[in-house]
Amino acid sequence: MNNQPAPPAIPAATIIIFRNAPSGGQPQVLMTIRSKGMVFAGGMAVFPGGRVDPADFALGEAVAASGAMTADEAAHQIAAVRETLEETGLALGLAGDIDAARAGEARAMLAQTGALAPVLEAFGWQLDLAQITPFARWFPKNEKIPRVYDTRFYLANLGTGAVDVSIDHAENTHLFWTTAQGALEAAERGEIKLIFPTRRNLERLALFDSYEEARAQAEAIPVRTIMPQIVEQGGQQWLTILTDAGYPVTAELLENVARG
Repeated sequence: MNNQPAPPAIPAATIIIFRNAPSGGQPQVLMTIRSKGMVFAGGMAVFPGGRVDPADFALGEAVAASGAMTADEAAHQIAAVRETLEETGLALGLAGDIDAARAGEARAMLAQTGALAPVLEAFGWQLDLAQITPFARWFPKNEKIPRVYDTRFYLANLGTGAVDVSIDHAENTHLFWTTAQGALEAAERGEIKLIFPTRRNLERLALFDSYEEARAQAEAIPVRTIMPQIVEQGGQQWLTILTDAGYPVTAELLENVARG
């Protein structure tokens, strides 16, 4: 019998970036295909994001001094901002003299420093975390999985449809804009692969006709930690989540669930 304690969860943050569809209609969200060699969710379509680094926690302590939020929450939001710039080239959650050229220079510097604080200082930028909204928190706790992420999801809005993004050539192989429903349909056709949390979040996002609707629901439903549970019904095993957290689909046959 293995009595070793489960490894601690890895804190992570991901950001769901909205933009207006260039041709009108449902808003689009930005997704990325992770490199197949990545340990977690290799080859899967996900939202930009990654683990919270020690430097994010250090900067979070400074943000918390203002009393706006806890250091822990600030660190996760900072990680979402940093990962977005790192993975996509978009400068979200930041304020100052920002244009595409400076964002590109900041991204290059971030690749060298690995931390956001020196980039902010060099470019004279400030954090503007009011631009992002807490949306969800997923913690698929499982003692049998060696690498478990406790991930907080955030919303942000670009508004305009004319925005250039580019992959980081390290963790991702492709960036693409799609409606939430379009991503679900692409998965059904086998064009992309979705892990359980991504699929559930896309189903939730497909409920909204605008970023404003998504943000309103996020603000109305307090973020609770979602820890999927396996239950048996009718002789079959299902992976289930909370039924009152804003998700239209709360269960999936375990045999159909894509693992990260």
